[in-house]
Amino acid sequence: MVKASEIIAWMDEIAPPTIAEQGDPIGLQLGDVNQEVQTVYVTLDVRPETVAAAIEAGADMILAHHPAMFVPVRKFDMRNPQNRMYAEIIKHDLVVYAAHTNLDNAPDGMNDWLAQALNLSATSGLLPAQKGPVGTYAMGRVGDLPQAMTVAEFSNYCKKTFHLSGLRLISKDLNATIKKVAVLGGSGGKFYSEALKQGADAYVTGDISYHTGHDILASGLHGFDLGHHIEAICEVKLSEGLTNQAQKAGWQLKIVTNQINTDPFTFR
Repeated sequence: MVKASEIIAWMDEIAPPTIAEQGDPIGLQLGDVNQEVQTVYVTLDVRPETVAAAIEAGADMILAHHPAMFVPVRKFDMRNPQNRMYAEIIKHDLVVYAAHTNLDNAPDGMNDWLAQALNLSATSGLLPAQKGPVGTYAMGRVGDLPQAMTVAEFSNYCKKTFHLSGLRLISKDLNATIKKVAVLGGSGGKFYSEALKQGADAYVTGDISYHTGHDILASGLHGFDLGHHIEAICEVKLSEGLTNQAQKAGWQLKIVTNQINTDPFTFR
């Protein structure tokens, strides 16, 4: 039998907490790290529907990218759906652990997975490189497409790659050529200037604000807001990594990959 602490140790090895951005509420969210674990539920988001699915699957632990507790709880008012979710987690003895910006920064982590999905080659870090327990690391990636595309073609390519019904495009010319692409998962609008410094033709990220969109448009960079939910790529990747680790360590572990779409936005 494996304990939650052993799974956490593996996660902390591939995405050390020390490389997370300052103030990011990563790590243990709820539960007892000494608890024995037979089933792990892997998800991008810890939401009432994913918690319900984890409970139905008989999970002992939830491994997530986005922390369940971004905002501290001041009152456990059960009229609040988020608080009811915490109560369900505690009631069913679930251990909840999140690897957020440490997984974003980690080599062979979130941003490498996104770059690989786009088939970018000769990739390097988008933000300035730092040194840590995993060697050199950086947030975001910059690389080259297999072949040049127009803005319109790349837009369709992104939708197909990430199974999107729509995206937000920031561009003055749909026929302009794109070859070098910068990508940063999550809410990365404010880092568009780093994409410009790196000579990128296009910047792929999520949650670009209205005024930042104006700035990107004026800069001549082509912006592609694919939304935050493209980070759901982590669900399969983390499940695969944990499966491999369980086989190596001899853990008798069932791994359930989330199948629920937790994107709050739809396009109509």
